[in-house]
Amino acid sequence: MLGETVLPRVLIVTNDFPPRSGGIQSFVHALATRLPAGTVVVYAPDWPGAAEFDARQPFPVIRHPRSLMLPLPGTARRAKGLLAEYDCDTVVFGAAAPLGLLAPALRRAGASRVIALTHGHEAGWAALPGARGLLRKIGEYCDVVTYLGEYFRIRLARAMSPPAAARMVRLAPGVDTETFRPGAGGAAVRQRLGIEPGVPVVVCVSRMVPRKGQDTLIRAWPRVLAGLAGTGLAGTGLASAGRPVLMLVGAGPYGPALRRLVRRCGVTGSVVFAGQVPWAELPAYYDAGTVFAMPCRTRRLGLDVEGLGIVYLEASATGLPVIGGDSGGAPDAILPGETGYVVGGDDASELASRLIQLLSDPVGAADMGAKGLAWVDRDWRWDLVARRFAEILARPATESGAVRSRSQEPQA
Repeated sequence: MLGETVLPRVLIVTNDFPPRSGGIQSFVHALATRLPAGTVVVYAPDWPGAAEFDARQPFPVIRHPRSLMLPLPGTARRAKGLLAEYDCDTVVFGAAAPLGLLAPALRRAGASRVIALTHGHEAGWAALPGARGLLRKIGEYCDVVTYLGEYFRIRLARAMSPPAAARMVRLAPGVDTETFRPGAGGAAVRQRLGIEPGVPVVVCVSRMVPRKGQDTLIRAWPRVLAGLAGTGLAGTGLASAGRPVLMLVGAGPYGPALRRLVRRCGVTGSVVFAGQVPWAELPAYYDAGTVFAMPCRTRRLGLDVEGLGIVYLEASATGLPVIGGDSGGAPDAILPGETGYVVGGDDASELASRLIQLLSDPVGAADMGAKGLAWVDRDWRWDLVARRFAEILARPATESGAVRSRSQEPQA
């Protein structure tokens, strides 16, 4: 909850919302649940399981008739109707692109304040000439456009007008430190997967898509096993005391290719595919690990880029040292040399060296994990993020200078 701050009534318009899984979905949902009761309404696409999910929420969720919302007249009409029905005066777009293009219409319908969140994909918009113009238009009609970190602030600002860029505010996801914590159930996960208590485990939690870099982990794994062969950490089978295990948690279209790569690399006996895991069980899978690694990389000439990598912070909250890739905002979630390391997302050799370093030095690895836990508790807790969000919502619209006069707004 947000304490005594007096907040407006908020309509969240978003394509990204549970029960569909993903980092943006979790971010937007977490912001909504931390607003005071009676102050928020969500307008989101329909999705399998939505009715059951919505029934558990402490706020109304109104579903679009389809699984994708576009900035078209029908979507605008429904959003304007909800704005009036629930007497909302503030609109929050869960992702600026593309639904932020509805901002002028919702202003005419009575929204006095408009806020747009950005993530990773808006950086791709900023790089494309046609999309860059649309992103600039979104910025013109929003009081605040948020950004995850400095990497994205710079890229987005280049696409915005100077006044809109000056109104940008940092807002990154937080970590539920009561949920993600040491001792969250890792022993039970190890037992279920047949991993003995003393076995070092490198865990990666992520969707299985090329940007996340699980293939680099797999290509590095034979070097890790060979590098640890003389340290007493490499055995002859999965059940052997001390033999490291690579545990990949998640699912996605890249999964079959990753399984084939494991076979080609000859490491089938030391790689575990844990599959898709419900969110409530994720803390236990982090807790089953010794080191966390997700060597993400930027793809498609910068159009496919990591937004932040909340998984690194969740791992730190669980007390693990982390290794992350150098894509986009991922380095913002790691203090290099303190909570972990940043490596090239395609550099299997560098990744293997860092994994060997951490696995062969349990005391040093534990120290990094402790520093990461303290950092998350100090700077990344959800109550701190919720407080920042409350300040953004409560700031009068006239402070930003974003509100154009009605005569200046296009009528499209």
